[in-house]
Amino acid sequence: MYKFDYLIVGSGLFGAVFANKMKERGKSCLILEKRATQGGNLYCENIDGINVHKYGAHIFHTDNKKVWNYVNKFVEFNRFTNAPLANYKGKLYNLPFNMNTFYALWKVKTPEEAKLKLQEQRSEYADIAEPANLEEQALKLCGKDIYYTFIKEYTEKQWGRDAKDLPAFIIKRIPFKFVYDNNYFNDTYQGIPIGGYNVLINNLLKGIEVKFNTNYLDHKEYWNSIAKKVLYTGCIDEFFDYSEGKLDYRTLNFKNERLELEDFQGNAVVNYNEKKVLYTRIIEHKYFEKTKVPFTIISKEYPREYVSGDEPYYPINDEKNSVLFKAYQESVTQINKDSNKFLFGGRLAQYSYFDMDDTVVAALNLTKLENK
Repeated sequence: MYKFDYLIVGSGLFGAVFANKMKERGKSCLILEKRATQGGNLYCENIDGINVHKYGAHIFHTDNKKVWNYVNKFVEFNRFTNAPLANYKGKLYNLPFNMNTFYALWKVKTPEEAKLKLQEQRSEYADIAEPANLEEQALKLCGKDIYYTFIKEYTEKQWGRDAKDLPAFIIKRIPFKFVYDNNYFNDTYQGIPIGGYNVLINNLLKGIEVKFNTNYLDHKEYWNSIAKKVLYTGCIDEFFDYSEGKLDYRTLNFKNERLELEDFQGNAVVNYNEKKVLYTRIIEHKYFEKTKVPFTIISKEYPREYVSGDEPYYPINDEKNSVLFKAYQESVTQINKDSNKFLFGGRLAQYSYFDMDDTVVAALNLTKLENK
């Protein structure tokens, strides 16, 4: 006889949504969380009134009204519009690429002028039929000015590899907006939970037992024995004890600074495109919720290679890792041949980077499958 219907490994967004829905359906759930805090990378640390996104900035955005209504059941969201800036050699440009960007770059003033300039830039690389790498793909899509100002150095810094050594599919398309509009996302709904993401996670997990500082993998057999089913949201290669080999990630170091200034950069997000600037961006957290305090807290993000014990942030979906991940997917099929006991979900278990709305949809869809 099992003590729980579901053991859920990880209290991030995927695990929290799944647990909430299963509890709603009368199922008993236990969550194991290896950190001392719940919410995974959504966790916010409140520092003197400012909710600091401890594991990197998270902005909820979606075109799916059902998803938006769903998350707003648990916490009210503000209307935060993401309008980042890019700093290249001391000059500031608006992102995403829009008429403000094109004017700063080329002094063009109308959409027609911008399109002609872009066409002229692309024409230099028209002979690239099948891009062999990210550099060729980007040059074919946007030409040299945008590539060398915004993409090349930032991308090489982010991934720790020369753009010529990165696969072309990383950049499938480059969005251009031929309007004077700095709204980064095209989605109808976007914002930040009022009071921070902890409010969302706390309300999702209300009434559900969470064991903190508990690593499922340390006593896997015991934890498996107490639940009818297990939802695992951690690194899939770690679950299988790296039997097929280790998957590669990039990770981040965050350097937080409290500054006795009312405002530091006048914006929530500023990217630093030059490779010689070691961080990729600076986040000023008070702008996410328009917090009125006479000081500010900033975070600088330094990308680097992932080693065991780090937080895995970005999967490296190159050919080698894609082959490895497929092997692990086959391992999942094998262990579920008889009992179908193990479920896998979330960005680490699925070795993919998901937006938060996609994470919510995937978790809700899994609960529907479990309810059949």
